[in-house]
Amino acid sequence: PRHIHRLIPATNPNDGDDDAAKTPQSSTTPSKKPHGRMLNPDTFTDSYLLAGQTDPPTIPLSQLYTPGSFPVGEITPHPLESNTYRETSAEKRARDRMQSDVYDRVRHAAEVHRTVRKYAQSFIKPGIKLADMCEMLENKNRELVEEDGLTRGIGFPTGCSLNNVAAHYTPNPGDDTVLKYDDVMKVDFGTQIDGRIIDSAWTVSFNPRYDPLLEAVKEATNTGIKTTGIDVRLCDVGEAIQEVMESYEVELDGKVYPVKCIRNLNGHSIGPYQIHAGKSVPIVKGGEETKMEEDEMYAIETFGTTGRGYIVEDMECSHYMKNFHAPHVPLRLPRSKKLLSHINKTFGTLAFCRRWLEREDGGSKTVNGARGKQEKYMGALKNLCDVGIVQPYPPLCDVKGSYTAQYEHTLLLRPTCKEIVSRGDDY
Repeated sequence: PRHIHRLIPATNPNDGDDDAAKTPQSSTTPSKKPHGRMLNPDTFTDSYLLAGQTDPPTIPLSQLYTPGSFPVGEITPHPLESNTYRETSAEKRARDRMQSDVYDRVRHAAEVHRTVRKYAQSFIKPGIKLADMCEMLENKNRELVEEDGLTRGIGFPTGCSLNNVAAHYTPNPGDDTVLKYDDVMKVDFGTQIDGRIIDSAWTVSFNPRYDPLLEAVKEATNTGIKTTGIDVRLCDVGEAIQEVMESYEVELDGKVYPVKCIRNLNGHSIGPYQIHAGKSVPIVKGGEETKMEEDEMYAIETFGTTGRGYIVEDMECSHYMKNFHAPHVPLRLPRSKKLLSHINKTFGTLAFCRRWLEREDGGSKTVNGARGKQEKYMGALKNLCDVGIVQPYPPLCDVKGSYTAQYEHTLLLRPTCKEIVSRGDDY
């Protein structure tokens, strides 16, 4: 079937009123709409006012919620007949209670993510410099999570990949790219508390011509979320996603493009301080028959494209991450030792980017104070990559001229139910 929906563009009552982004407001009735399209129609960017937050948000979430009281995500039963007993099983409920402190940390991180992305949706509009956008978003993330080195902070660099670039692009120092009206941008960022990472993303566009692309991917992600559960085979999730994604098409400049899944991108399991913990959730049919298991955490993400449905690494690299099982390699270069020591104490095995290395705090004020800035580090970084301690993650691109979109949520496969922890009223 053809799905082409025309939505009324949302207008922001604060358009042109730049002071609104700076002065904390005291009204408690949400009223501001996002500039981007295809978020849920009843969403407001200042909905956090209802929780007692300021606008823009300035109160750390730990001051708005007591431990144990963070909002629970969307709860749904696990699919499969064999799981129906879980909702009432005393044993499963006891297992659930044993994990309540972990769940609470995950929910705390999720609430920070929701608040930060609402704030971002209020200022992401054509004309903004991507470096400024990332800086504002990341600083708010640090502020609201109360950044504390490896204990809590940012989960990974802010992806703001444009158009044919599907993932792993964030501006490097000196990159002055500006967001344009006709761009399709994937905003993918993370928040972590005690290594429990919330990984969630949405697509920003302003031109209604891309609506069917965004709708295809949002529906495909929601189908993946619905299909996911304990004992579900990874290949079955991929097949369900592909069926929905490929039922859409987009018309651009008089030519009709089928929406395709990007077949070499995946969702993934998440472990403590490990964004990709070993299991991949395909977004096309024919994947592995491995099953999802109780107590696993997953990022369910799908990517749709008007291109060929296959990405390759291209462009200058900005994302890096220490290998979770990094070998112990004796390093000869003093600069490499120094950089590795900085990475170990500031990021551990969490992803980082070059912009962070060049901040005065080197990526963490708590760890480094104002003396963290890394100078002349590129040779050392290359050396760490060459010996296999650090892995570079260059931008992932479909063919030039194509458009890609992404939606992503983080899920907990609890013993009794499935909790979509990053779900919000926006997407």
